Parts: sequence; C-alpha cells; structure tokens
Amino acid sequence: MRRLLALLFFAWSGALPGGMAVAAGELPAFEVVVRDGVFIPARIEVSAGRRIKLILTNEGPGPLELENDEMRIEKVLSAGARSFVVLPKLKPGEYDFVDEFNPITGELKVIAK
Repeated sequence: MRRLLALLFFAWSGALPGGMAVAAGELPAFEVVVRDGVFIPARIEVSAGRRIKLILTNEGPGPLELENDEMRIEKVLSAGARSFVVLPKLKPGEYDFVDEFNPITGELKVIAK
C-alpha cells in the first residue's frame, strides 16, 4: 500500500523514482470540422515523430464515423457533437482517414514530415 501511494505521489508530482519524468506539455492540436460529409481542412501537415490531437466537430445533419484501419482508430460523433482522437507518433508519410458514413466525400489526409 505504501509503495502504491508513493508511486501515485511521484506520478502526481511529475517525477518517478529513478530520475524518470512524466511527460508534460500540450499535444499539438488540429481542429477539423465535418460539414455535409466533407472534412475541413481535408489535408493536415504535422511533424513526424510526435503524437497529435485531432479535435473533431460534426456540423453535419447526420452522424460521422472517423476511421483509419492501419492505426485502428474509430470515432463516432452524432450531429452537433465535438470530440477528439489522439494519434500515435507518426512516421514520415501519409495517413488516410475516412468518414464511413460518407466514404466518397469524407476523406482526411494527415501528412507527417
């Protein structure tokens, strides 16, 4: 019990035993609006090697299902909803996301450089 309390204290204070620090700071965040089945913006350029946060707002009349099979990401938002997904550290390259409910118009490309 004491060990658990000590670990919780160190984690809360920002340092762990052995000199390891808990990562601090905000994730780079990118706002994405989905309106009438279209992602705005449709392309986002990000720094490779960093996690990022996509903040999604569904302004459409129906639901949205953001999906990327490669990263195993799936997020469903009802009309008018706002939420986010955190992407893992990305290697340089292009990553495609699709709105499963609007697969023809609902495409988002994340480009890691």
